[in-house]
Amino acid sequence: MTENNYLAETLDNLLEKQIAFACWFYPRNKQVSLMVGNASEVAVLNRFDSLNGDEGFVFAPFRVTGNSPLLLLKPGFYSSDPQKISEIDASQFEPIASDEQFSEEYSFQSKNDYLQTIDETVAAIQNGVLAKVIISRQIPVTRTESSLGDIFVRLNAQTPNAFTYLVNLPYAGTWMGATPEVFLRSEKSDFETVSLAGTQPRRADSDYWWRTKDIEEQAFVSRYLLEVFFKFNIHLYKTLGPETLESGKVAHLKTSFFFPKEKVDTCLGDFVAELHPTPAVCGLPKDQADEFIRQKELYQRKYYTGFLGPWRLNGEVCLFVNLRCMEVTSGQFILYAGGGITSQSVAEREWDETNEKAKTLLSVINPEQE
Repeated sequence: MTENNYLAETLDNLLEKQIAFACWFYPRNKQVSLMVGNASEVAVLNRFDSLNGDEGFVFAPFRVTGNSPLLLLKPGFYSSDPQKISEIDASQFEPIASDEQFSEEYSFQSKNDYLQTIDETVAAIQNGVLAKVIISRQIPVTRTESSLGDIFVRLNAQTPNAFTYLVNLPYAGTWMGATPEVFLRSEKSDFETVSLAGTQPRRADSDYWWRTKDIEEQAFVSRYLLEVFFKFNIHLYKTLGPETLESGKVAHLKTSFFFPKEKVDTCLGDFVAELHPTPAVCGLPKDQADEFIRQKELYQRKYYTGFLGPWRLNGEVCLFVNLRCMEVTSGQFILYAGGGITSQSVAEREWDETNEKAKTLLSVINPEQE
């Protein structure tokens, strides 16, 4: 049996027994990491700055609510050794209680309704209410594959440039994804955060031309990051980009920002609270965009466009924005996809963009249709 077979089998066993865990691969890294803990010891928080001074694997929602709390899995077991991972005994851990499991209530939007929402959003932007806002939708897919472990292994093999993950946590349920967007990452004596926006289908020849709309959308995010830097007295930083980042079935515009750790190391939770959500997943101005999303999106994003990853493990931080993700229910995969709407957006193109983004996951759910 191969290493990947062992991993899939181990994850399926943890899921069957409803054990709390997080499994992930870093971008361009073939080494798997697994953290397992007692469900009762998962920290359930209601503020991002509550992360100050703690450690574990963080799973954060787009908006903290009673149904979607900020979660921190504590490392009861934590290893990147395939042998230790394959030998883990799930019976040593306390499972997720039935009253800590998530509710399966969904309302899916038709294409016509989504196009109408985009048209209304463009009109609001043109009337000066907003500069940019992200509008997303849920895409339901009937669950036909019995092994989530196998799907996760395929997802990681297909998207080596992304942070790929599978988590099972109280209140959140089971989620899987392959996100290309760094939220906040340790880089020696620096932190890195990323401005990522603009999307087009991936090209075999990697010869990308970007529309004005995409360049404008990405610039909004970059300007916002600089405003946050100013609030935390970060005046010296370096940048890399804009450049094209290929991930899964799509490509994006990306600029990386690096700044000294010492500026926020003692108040990292506060910095994260100010940074999240960025215009890449919410919009500008942020408060008005958030209120607009509440009015127009007829569902709760939960952990889509939140952030996740190792927090203070061995002193390091490696957080990613939760994009290209899906929620796994008993009978369906609920895929989440959205796009940044500006004054130049065209509704039909935005619909096509969400479909392109969904292909990253669809191609591993039903590989025979590729």
